[in-house]
Amino acid sequence: MKRSEINAILASSHAFIRQHQHNLPPFAGWTPADWARKGDEVDEIRTRGLGWDVTDFGSGDFARRGLVLFTLRNGNPGDLKTGRGKLYAEKLMIVEPGQVTPLHFHWHKTEDIINRAGGNLVVQVYSSTPTGELGDENVAVSVDGTRHVLASGAVLTLGPGESISMPDHVYHTFHAVGDRVLAGEVSLVNDDVNDNRFYEEVGRFPVVEEDEPPLHYLTADYATRCQASCDGR
Repeated sequence: MKRSEINAILASSHAFIRQHQHNLPPFAGWTPADWARKGDEVDEIRTRGLGWDVTDFGSGDFARRGLVLFTLRNGNPGDLKTGRGKLYAEKLMIVEPGQVTPLHFHWHKTEDIINRAGGNLVVQVYSSTPTGELGDENVAVSVDGTRHVLASGAVLTLGPGESISMPDHVYHTFHAVGDRVLAGEVSLVNDDVNDNRFYEEVGRFPVVEEDEPPLHYLTADYATRCQASCDGR
């Protein structure tokens, strides 16, 4: 993706989130100059991947296969072994009409996907086999506290305010219908490096063509653009 495309997406996304009366934390608006003044006091933001994440999943076609995410809070995966600390994560996501998030599941993470505002969010679910293939067994999910047993491959449509709780090892894909969707995710600690299982090979983070300076850093930028305070992560 070109940095100019990412910049335009970030500006539009921030405006869309404000339009629906959600306020992001101050670091959502930090510029590269702001980051240059930060030290180890913001290592939680860097090391836990808080902030903007724009991806086309390696497709080269963000409009058809992509997603905007903003991670508001996230714990340390290492704390899951002790059961103590911040064991949860929260994100906002923006899904465009017809824009598909590729089929995937999580090895450990249970997550609630919430349609917070906008159009309808269409979610398709599949069971998985022990080897990570699509299964043919039924899938049990919770839709706003009501248990549903669905055939593998079933489709649900979530209107604004509705949500689905997705267990680990359940394949899922989603897209918006009718209008742009502001979605939310509340989950176990998020670990994009080790906990994602995509059915097809994808590029989780974009390859960026630097045709102009960044408006805001993406979480994928932190590893190469952060200060020495985060070298040890």
